[in-house]
Amino acid sequence: MAEQSLSTAADAGLGLFEKWLSLWVASAILAGMVIGNIAPGAVGILAGLEYASVNLVVAVLIWAMIYPMMVGVDFASLRHIGDKPKGLLITVIVNWLVKPFTMAALAVLFFEYFFASLISPDDAQQYIAGLILLGAAPCTAMVFVWSQMTRGDPAYTLVQVSVNDIIMIFAFAPIVAVLLGVTDIAVPWETLLLSVLLYVVIPLVAGALTRRALLVRSAAGEAAITTFTGRIKPLSVLGLLCTVVLLFAFQAQTIVTQPLLIALIAVPIIIQSYGIFLVSYAAAWAWKVPHNVAAPCALIGTSNFFELAVAVAIGVFGLGSGAALATVVGVLVEVPVMLSLVAFANRTRAKFPAA
Repeated sequence: MAEQSLSTAADAGLGLFEKWLSLWVASAILAGMVIGNIAPGAVGILAGLEYASVNLVVAVLIWAMIYPMMVGVDFASLRHIGDKPKGLLITVIVNWLVKPFTMAALAVLFFEYFFASLISPDDAQQYIAGLILLGAAPCTAMVFVWSQMTRGDPAYTLVQVSVNDIIMIFAFAPIVAVLLGVTDIAVPWETLLLSVLLYVVIPLVAGALTRRALLVRSAAGEAAITTFTGRIKPLSVLGLLCTVVLLFAFQAQTIVTQPLLIALIAVPIIIQSYGIFLVSYAAAWAWKVPHNVAAPCALIGTSNFFELAVAVAIGVFGLGSGAALATVVGVLVEVPVMLSLVAFANRTRAKFPAA
């Protein structure tokens, strides 16, 4: 009975998309697989729509997905950065000093040692590169969904995302460059910086300008922003689902013909996801962080900004590359893993101090 009431409380306030997230994403994956296998010519045309190594269709969909989330990011919330420093400190340390390097270490360990007899060295380097891109891009958008599903503190989550976005602007490209260099992969500095500009800076600036315009033009203040984001939220949902369809259409034939390869790529991602969550969650529990801060604190590091990782992988290595495939497998793995961790966080709520 207690578990039932807890589940009901966790679902309270969730929209149709959040409640059935796994179903929508699974449907998008299936649709992409079907399209990629029955209409490879059409998929090839979409794959060819690129400029300066940036696929234009993917770029538009990613902007559609990220922009509504960025409107909700309030940099004025940074004045509250010291209100709940424990959770924020755990987030920053895990996201930027632990996660990228453990993901790179796991990628090298599995693809250069454990799976060395199953995969050619050149392909292994591609998969390692894709996993490095995933590990260096902590979540900035979907974390709002995960936080809501665990009844996380929305103000804290907003501060967390704002800090994360600022750090990402300056840290993503250097960290990826260092880790790619360690694996003897040529460092494409121009593409890395262009990707950060396209998929982080521009949507963030557009969101901030939209937010400011809404506040200036309307006497309703934050209510005007809430109304606006509510109206454009379907754009974000549509962008996410169409992106998933397109990514799996691009890689459909590889996934169908090499299911073992997909399983091999998924192994280090799954280990990394559960490991990062347990480290963050345990640190929050030991430090007596309230659950409504501890849950989003752990989940933001576990989840990935896969939109950025996919876009960079496509721009640097190409649509049909092993690196792009690895980031797409990250999308495949993320939803069921994150939903299992949300359920675990909700079941262990009583272990943490009250807010």
